[in-house]
Amino acid sequence: MASVLRLYNAALIRRPVFAQSATAAFLFGAGDVIAQQVIERQGKNHDFMRTARLTFYGGALFGPALTKWYQLLNRIKFSSPTKAVIYRVWLDQAILTPVAVGFFFGTMSILEGKGISGAQDRISTAYTPTLIRNWGVFIPTQIINFAIVPHHLRFLVVSVVSLFWNTYLSAVNASSQQQEAIESDKGSEK
Repeated sequence: MASVLRLYNAALIRRPVFAQSATAAFLFGAGDVIAQQVIERQGKNHDFMRTARLTFYGGALFGPALTKWYQLLNRIKFSSPTKAVIYRVWLDQAILTPVAVGFFFGTMSILEGKGISGAQDRISTAYTPTLIRNWGVFIPTQIINFAIVPHHLRFLVVSVVSLFWNTYLSAVNASSQQQEAIESDKGSEK
């Protein structure tokens, strides 16, 4: 196990975008599997396309963007370690997070074939409660992360917490999808 962690640590340093994108792909996919099997109890009715969409999103979109974001935050210099933590957490949660939450729901809707209007509906339904819950989870996480975790391991810390967060996101996204289907059926009955 120690040798696997050393290899992973080396990959984070040598090829951060690749290593962190692969990590994000795995954890978004794993979060969806947990959501479908543990929370939604799908069993043999597992939606593999849904898992594929979330895995793609994590690896191709979220992982590279977050890697570059952390590289940017690490380059910004502050006058004290305390100010560095406060401003990095603020930048992360006030700038990146609102965009990332909206981008997640919009992208998922488009990948599901719902188009722009479906993305707007999903965002209007799920955005605010998800953003507020995100702050409850990630503000404390990021305070710890920016205060004591070495730069190259910050993505990993967020990724571990994100396994549980991605499970939540997958379940919320699926719930929003089901709610949209119910409302669509009601509209067609009129």
